Amino acid sequence: MDDKLDTRRARYFMQVIDSGSVRGAAEVLGMDASAVSRAVALLEEDCGARLLERRGRGVVPTDAGQLLAGYLRRQHSQKQQLLAQLEGIHKLERGHVDIVAGEGFVDWLMRHSVRRFMAAHPGITVDLDVGSSEEIAQRVVDERAHIGLLFQPRRDERLRSHASNLQPIEALMLDTHPLAQLARPLRLADLLPYPGAALHRSFGVRQHIEAAEVSEGLRLNISLTTSSFDAVAHFVVAGLGYALCTRTALPLEPAGRPVVARPMQNALLSQGRVHLVSRHGRLLPPAAAALLRQVMDDFDQMPQGPMA
Repeated sequence: MDDKLDTRRARYFMQVIDSGSVRGAAEVLGMDASAVSRAVALLEEDCGARLLERRGRGVVPTDAGQLLAGYLRRQHSQKQQLLAQLEGIHKLERGHVDIVAGEGFVDWLMRHSVRRFMAAHPGITVDLDVGSSEEIAQRVVDERAHIGLLFQPRRDERLRSHASNLQPIEALMLDTHPLAQLARPLRLADLLPYPGAALHRSFGVRQHIEAAEVSEGLRLNISLTTSSFDAVAHFVVAGLGYALCTRTALPLEPAGRPVVARPMQNALLSQGRVHLVSRHGRLLPPAAAALLRQVMDDFDQMPQGPMA
């Protein structure tokens, strides 16, 4: 097909479609209307099909013209993507990245990936925002964020998971809590006599916990429900009860208090994963692609697994 298409004639043809008339295209191109008309006629000969038809005072593409226009637009888009990729390989001096993550991952990101990335690329700006699992997924799908980091997103073909890391949900509490004395994985039934803290239902961690409750036919005694990981941490440190959370989301020993994590017996709570996602099919700008690679490289440094 490329052998049959004269680049200049194809450009004139696309301008006619965009302008809605030969005369309008000629004005944009700074040419005589008859010259534009001849170029389109020659293109029609090359393609062996009529590409335009009159409609009122203007012209519209025929079925063949629509096929050709779609091909030319895809060709142009692919060319721009290639140029952007080539430029990104050699030059990461300027740019901007929007990343949105669960609040529980912010500390880890700033200690590792975002810190390293910004130190290596001081000319690139980063907007790091926080949200619930549902908010993060929606912002990535809507292309309001380049990258998302969230716990166990719901299945959505519009999201692409680039990497995942096992993040079991554990029971975190002071080392003086009665549950801390049990030298075995805890059952949900073990938690029933004690007050707990949990995140709102829009968070993937809470959705996993509720699924585990349903699987065992019980409801935990959750006395604090919040959207703040800090509030959960303060609840635990104050000795008010336990919290079901991931190690990364709620680091051990907040404020220097002796906090321990106890693994849970329920399989649903041990299979959760944190995912690094972007919009499926979206070509990320070079800066965003570079930060994405940095987070992927750092994933093995994310805390996971049981700890006494």
